[in-house]
Amino acid sequence: MSTPPTPYLLFEGNAREALTFYRDVFGGELMLYTRAQFGRDDEPGDAVAHGILTGAVDLFGADADNGSSGVRTEGLMLSLLGASDETTLRSWFERLAAGGRVVDELQERPWGASDGQVIDRFGLHWLIGFEPADRS
Repeated sequence: MSTPPTPYLLFEGNAREALTFYRDVFGGELMLYTRAQFGRDDEPGDAVAHGILTGAVDLFGADADNGSSGVRTEGLMLSLLGASDETTLRSWFERLAAGGRVVDELQERPWGASDGQVIDRFGLHWLIGFEPADRS
């Protein structure tokens, strides 16, 4: 059985905001655990020590330790090709684009599939697409 990798994202003090945003975009269940809950006193107690989003899209995340960088991606896209139906994928694209930047509009390609790219407001680069309804 194959298990796809689940991204574990470190944020610069805004993990709660980011993971809540992704839950609002993709749906699912979000569980957040603070550093205080994990018995850590080396950082602010309300900082996210571990967050888990499960559902249509799974993500893990936390606040980066002081002095550590948050998520930065170059040469990496999180692919949601065919991850849901066309209506849902179009909605995800629009919601991720809010406050972010569209790199390539979600559009039909010469080979018949549709895809597009967006960098969301937290810096994640997404590739979203689907096959035409009569081919899927």
